[in-house]
Amino acid sequence: MRVLINGHAHELAEPCTVAAAVTAVGAPERGTAVALDGDLVPRAEWARTELTPDARLEVLTAVQGG
Repeated sequence: MRVLINGHAHELAEPCTVAAAVTAVGAPERGTAVALDGDLVPRAEWARTELTPDARLEVLTAVQGG
């Protein structure tokens, strides 16, 4: 299935969850926020939130520094 992650197309196996997509792009589980089609997905929901074809994910990670 084709989904957009941070504006880039990715082919992921079906069925696919938010958790699997985060892992596929190599984002760490801690310090990461995910929005699915513009709505924040709580981390507790990642494993049970299934993606649909052409879903849009934004995966954001916290960065330290100054």
